[in-house]
Amino acid sequence: MATPYYRPADKVPLPPKSATVKTTACDYCIVACAYKIFRWPVDGPNGGPKASQNAFNVDFPVESLSWWYPDNQYNQVMHNGKLHHVVILPDRDTKYVNKGDSSIRGGCIAQKVYNPRTPTADRLKTPLIRIMGTLLPVDWNTALEVAAEVGKYAIDRYGPLAYGFKANSYQYMENTYAFRKLAWRNIVTPNYSDHDNPGHYPSTPGFRDAGFDNFGFAYDDLRDAETLLIAGTDPYETKTIAFTQYIKPGIEDGHKVIYMLPRRSAGVAYAEANGGLWLDVTPGTDSLVLGAMMRIIYEKGWEDTAWMKKWLNNNWETSSGFGQGTRNTNWQWRTTWGKFQPKSFKEWKKWLFAQKEYELATAAEMSGVAAEKIAKAAEMLAKPKADGSRVKSTIVVEKGLYWSANTVNTNAIAALGITVGAGGRPGQMVGRMGGHQRGGQGGGRFPTNKSPQKVPGRRRLKLNVDVWTRSGHTRFAHVIGTTWLTSMSGTQSLQRRFDELIISNPNQVSSFDKKEIIKTLKARMDSGGMVVINQDIYLRDPIGSRYADIVFPVATWGEEDFLRANGERRLRLYSKFYDAPGDAKPDWWIIAELAKRMGYNASGDYDWKNSNDVAEAMSRSSRKGRKAYHMVKVAAHAEGKTLHEKFRELGSDGIQGPTFYVDGKLFGSKRLHDTELMSRLGKSDDPQDIAHYVDNIDVLSSGANIVSKKTTHFNSQTGKQNLQKFRWSLHSDLWNWLKPRDGSGELWMSNGRTNEVWQSKFDDFRRPYIMQKWPENWCEIHPDDAKKRGIESGDRVVLYSDRVPVVKETILGVKGSDYQFAGLMKNGHIELTKGAITAIAVVTPDIKKGVLFTDFNDHRSQANALTAAVPDSISGNWNYKMAIAKVRKIGVSPYKKDMRAMSFTRRGIVDADTA
Repeated sequence: MATPYYRPADKVPLPPKSATVKTTACDYCIVACAYKIFRWPVDGPNGGPKASQNAFNVDFPVESLSWWYPDNQYNQVMHNGKLHHVVILPDRDTKYVNKGDSSIRGGCIAQKVYNPRTPTADRLKTPLIRIMGTLLPVDWNTALEVAAEVGKYAIDRYGPLAYGFKANSYQYMENTYAFRKLAWRNIVTPNYSDHDNPGHYPSTPGFRDAGFDNFGFAYDDLRDAETLLIAGTDPYETKTIAFTQYIKPGIEDGHKVIYMLPRRSAGVAYAEANGGLWLDVTPGTDSLVLGAMMRIIYEKGWEDTAWMKKWLNNNWETSSGFGQGTRNTNWQWRTTWGKFQPKSFKEWKKWLFAQKEYELATAAEMSGVAAEKIAKAAEMLAKPKADGSRVKSTIVVEKGLYWSANTVNTNAIAALGITVGAGGRPGQMVGRMGGHQRGGQGGGRFPTNKSPQKVPGRRRLKLNVDVWTRSGHTRFAHVIGTTWLTSMSGTQSLQRRFDELIISNPNQVSSFDKKEIIKTLKARMDSGGMVVINQDIYLRDPIGSRYADIVFPVATWGEEDFLRANGERRLRLYSKFYDAPGDAKPDWWIIAELAKRMGYNASGDYDWKNSNDVAEAMSRSSRKGRKAYHMVKVAAHAEGKTLHEKFRELGSDGIQGPTFYVDGKLFGSKRLHDTELMSRLGKSDDPQDIAHYVDNIDVLSSGANIVSKKTTHFNSQTGKQNLQKFRWSLHSDLWNWLKPRDGSGELWMSNGRTNEVWQSKFDDFRRPYIMQKWPENWCEIHPDDAKKRGIESGDRVVLYSDRVPVVKETILGVKGSDYQFAGLMKNGHIELTKGAITAIAVVTPDIKKGVLFTDFNDHRSQANALTAAVPDSISGNWNYKMAIAKVRKIGVSPYKKDMRAMSFTRRGIVDADTA
């Protein structure tokens, strides 16, 4: 844990001209800013203050507010067993993304690297096995042999579904490919979920229904949109450089930004001060606002009829493809239910106007957003200009929208995009802003057909891993790079079940003998308990420190060469520049060694010698995806290089997927669904644009190139968009039951990030500079709500609820309604549990009245203890951003008077010159 108060160093060394320089990208948010690493031996000479004496080519001291580097961008590491200085700075030479700028998160990334003289000293360095309740060091062979034999036993005795995976999808492609290959191709278990979902579900099912790829846009589209609707996030807080380098310049050019979320943070305030709009929506009611906006647009005749005439599927086109509904919704074929697919556009429009909840007055009352603001937003997005031309509108979303009413909200906002002609043109796109970087890579086909869960019509439903585990069916849990318990809904209820399955089980390891360890862990599974293995860089509470029987230490950013993409699909190599601590190994190596011992290497599939071998092995499986990089390997081999060597040449700029290789030239794709690409071929002067390189689309299909449909069309059978109904009734039963009860003192509660921290603070806890600002969990509360409860900024408060609904067990429904909240309640599948967290109160008018807002994943005080573990009846996802809580003061924190730590300044502050 970091020390209480940050003291900056008074000086840091300058790299000499001889310093080794490597390129990489930030490890944190989805923008993945480009960085340079300067490394030189500690026992060698440092650089001097003159430009001719240092690797920066800058004269020091510099002028005020000009380029420099602080101590947070400096550290010391071991490289080839010798101590080296490292300086890690934003890359000023990159053409794209950050252009030498950084967020506070990336600006502190040098503090991430392992240095035993800093708070990173507690990095995991050796495998551990829990013996007599204590995790003790063992050698790799022992740890792997125990894990392999116990894991194989679980599969052989209880079936593949007894082996469960909870794994990150944000990590590097070499790693995710390895563990998905083991799970999906070898073990063939559907008991698998990514870190942010209870099952392997689509995060934005409505986008998939409509035909939108989540990450089809380019960052230029954020700048070039004349009206930009941002729902469920503030990019300034969470994707800072996307805001400062793209959105803010657009605002400065006179473009307008509409925000839809319950909290006015810095980006929202800046947009408002410059002609933008804040739709202060109550959690869970976004679809009501969106429906009302669409009704206004159609009433005024502002819809993009020309676009819809060309790009909107009719009923037959939507139904085409195996006769089972849209091809892109084949996991449930749900368009055949009649709840989503209209018979015609005319019928869809009639349906929209028949829904009372989408009437302006009703939507305004239920959502808490003023009717005039809803009407103004519709006008900003869709009203034609004086000359009759259309406004270029782009729509982007994040978790505040799609994790508060997953299916209905995403179907609604996709329909709005289609209505205003967004999704397939420069400055007119639809997509996700993103959270983490895109490191997911499939190692096989997900075995949906192995899931025991079904919905009416014999359709398989992907397994809910949380519920399956709570039901006692997971005997062996393999957790990779995620906190699991703190990041899932109904957290404290799930943790109690872990206590029962693991700690309370009488079969606990008490011997250092390998055979006895294996025998004991098998006995635990045979008695209905569960065994946990954990791969991570730190011992996390509670999954590692409390529950794991075996812990594998992982090598991470900077300790291995890895590939990953950012939010506009820009692929880059994250270079290795220092030695991993102790005996830590990359995830792919751990999985390969485990797979060999489990008997899954008969064909030599896991005989990888380095990370490049993994990257080359998986390149073919990337070919039809948004991150398709197979042609980079083709180009590399044509030039006598490895794949990683070629990516190293591409440097900080990287290349946007999907990639192509034609006539000895390698290039990428600026955006997906680019319906105007054909007309631009041979005419573009943008070096990021395919059209800059070719004058005939047929050229792209030469050789091994694959031009997927989504390059110029949408993700549906016909390549057109699907307009879906967005039924409030699929969500209203939970929302109406959950909403604060009159006289109860309950308030809505949501959660999210702040600019300074990343994810679960796994690195931030070890940064004194950051922890001085956020030493504890916090909770924003409106002044009116605070006054009623006698709460002031700096008070310590408890947020609590005695009605946190949790699905008790895995169910096999008979009717579709069985999977809705009302059906689950009626049939006795819901347990009402209690949850409580503590926080430091931040009283501010920048949070909507009647709503609390807290950190989304502080393991010390878990917001998800209060969120309902009730799956969306269609997608299966939890609605993490929608909860209720009571709040009361329990004391006064030291930060109330001590100005050295924590700040109660408003997030929604704006420079006076812009207000």
